[in-house]
Amino acid sequence: MRVTISQVEADGKIILQESAGLAIVTIQRPRLKNAITSGMWRELAEIGRLIPENPKTRVVILRGSKDQFCSGSDLKEFNQMSINEAHEAFHLMEQAISTFEKLPLPTIAAINGPALGAGFVLSLACDLRVGTSKAKMGIPVGRLGITLNQMFVKRIADLIGGSRTMDLVYTGRLLDASECCQLGLVNYMVPDDEDVDHFTLRLAKKVMEQSPASLLAVKRSVAYNKPALSFPWDTGTASSIDANDFPEGVRSFVEKRKPNFKGRG
Repeated sequence: MRVTISQVEADGKIILQESAGLAIVTIQRPRLKNAITSGMWRELAEIGRLIPENPKTRVVILRGSKDQFCSGSDLKEFNQMSINEAHEAFHLMEQAISTFEKLPLPTIAAINGPALGAGFVLSLACDLRVGTSKAKMGIPVGRLGITLNQMFVKRIADLIGGSRTMDLVYTGRLLDASECCQLGLVNYMVPDDEDVDHFTLRLAKKVMEQSPASLLAVKRSVAYNKPALSFPWDTGTASSIDANDFPEGVRSFVEKRKPNFKGRG
């Protein structure tokens, strides 16, 4: 078994374990609900590029440590960034998510807790999602002055439609496990008396019994039949930051108060 640990923060790691045809990627920063820093996004993208180089790998599992999946990007880190640095951080985020989205292998997200913001979108980059009763999903970017670019919006709208996507952003509400299942955001709901990792491993083994050629063909066909997912990164038209509202949104989050937004969109 090959284990790769990319430690980019004192308490944050991206771990890759490869064994018996499986590549298991773990986001490990439980103290901060597996919030991902810019350095961790960079390492996640690098691990995503590394996985296909192992010819023995058949299935990829993406999971979070403890009872979390990923609470999104580290907002306290954003509070220390300039606008240009924040733009670059969002670019790194998109690179990591798109790398997993384009993997030429079946990918499964094991969601045993909140998948929020960029963590929510990261889970949608996987082909299948396994959830538990602890799963929560949402994209509460309106509280932060984040203006979702086309790539992020499309990934959500492709699964739940435009109106429901707008509802999530307009209200900032989080979907519970039952709603996630009803909307097709979760393919499998694990019973409370069963471990999500064990269930996901059994599912992965079932996938590994199928023809790799058949799996890749359907993955390519599904991608082909979607409108193009590739947009140029353009800070003028596809920015993820409102220059007025974003700094205030992040400050209010760190200071634990309601934001006072003044942007006009």
